[in-house]
Amino acid sequence: MSAPERRAGGRRAAHRAPERALLAEARSLQPRTLALRRVLHRNPEIGLTLPVTQAAVLSALRELPLEIDTGRDCSSVTAVLRGAQPGPTVLVRADMDALPMEENSGLPFASEVEGAMHACGHDLHTAMLASAARLLTGRRERLAGTAVFMFQPGEESAHGARTMIDEGLLSADGPGGVPESAMALHVTSRLGAGTLQTRPDSIMASSDDLHVRVTGRGGHASAPHDALDPVPAAAAMVGALHTMITRRISAFDPAVLTVSHISAGTTTNVIPETALLEGTVRTLSEETRGRVLEEIGQVCTGVAAAYGCTCEVDIEAGYPVTVNDPDVAERVADVGRSVLGSRFVEPMPDPIMGSEDFSYVLGRVPGALAFLGACPSDVDPAEAPPNHSNRVVFDEDSMVAGVALYSGYVMDALRPG
Repeated sequence: MSAPERRAGGRRAAHRAPERALLAEARSLQPRTLALRRVLHRNPEIGLTLPVTQAAVLSALRELPLEIDTGRDCSSVTAVLRGAQPGPTVLVRADMDALPMEENSGLPFASEVEGAMHACGHDLHTAMLASAARLLTGRRERLAGTAVFMFQPGEESAHGARTMIDEGLLSADGPGGVPESAMALHVTSRLGAGTLQTRPDSIMASSDDLHVRVTGRGGHASAPHDALDPVPAAAAMVGALHTMITRRISAFDPAVLTVSHISAGTTTNVIPETALLEGTVRTLSEETRGRVLEEIGQVCTGVAAAYGCTCEVDIEAGYPVTVNDPDVAERVADVGRSVLGSRFVEPMPDPIMGSEDFSYVLGRVPGALAFLGACPSDVDPAEAPPNHSNRVVFDEDSMVAGVALYSGYVMDALRPG
């Protein structure tokens, strides 16, 4: 199907009969959704290995007519629902992992695991998708095609989506075949509860980690002329790197470089032999990403040489840019208007410089990521503790909208005829 035809299909979706009944069905499932979310919130797990989380998801799906697979190298769960009629495959994703931080939210169901917290809402995503799978099994007769429910670990810097793809998730021999489209929701405490935002093209940034070791020659701090002090070289590098972003990279294709960690020396009267810089690099296009990473090496090497030092630059590749297919993003917004009502769907004015490993899926399948507001009603979204704060609190009632949106997207994509 051509892009104009897909766009026309998206516009037609906006004029179909509203699926507001999905909200009522999602509301009836809220006790289940809430119970699963709170179990997951009390028992957060980090990375690719999430045995407790995986078991909770499998238990939530157990009696449903789904084809279920689990990962070989990670604690993923893939559930497949085959509609009553043949048709395309559509994928919907929830991430399941938590963050390595102590919770300070004051919630009665706060984390019971020391040093781990669901501070990014992945517990809500997982509970919403499990309930959407349940809702859609009750509407199987209305589906023409296959729905793949992707429950992935390791979104927080562990490349969980890539691991699932490597295990065949998106292949012709995968659980549901090659998806025609894909969709994911991400809750945010900085948006009013039940509000949907998405945008075409770049929606989240790439993310790469920067490590620079500057090497000079140590000596006594009272005689710097007898040493090669790496500290001034490292300090000059910070300024040069930040200046490079503003002078070598177009302001119309933005990039962010932040040096967030500097380490050197052990005491006051010793010039160290080495200094370490670490930070992050974010861009909104792969072209700019490549240029920034190339420029970093040139800047650091040049500055080190000017101070008589040497340096080693190590860039740890992170997630690609998250790029929404414009037609799928339009379809997600159309579904939101149909399910939630037009006043709850807003255009997303700017991308976010955070990163997402759903980017791996969107690099292979036309799809879209969208943000679902989950700010508590008694809090100003501008003042709410943000995602990744140890004090973040999400409005659990927003999960009703999330269940309806996941379900509505699948029903729209797999509508007979």
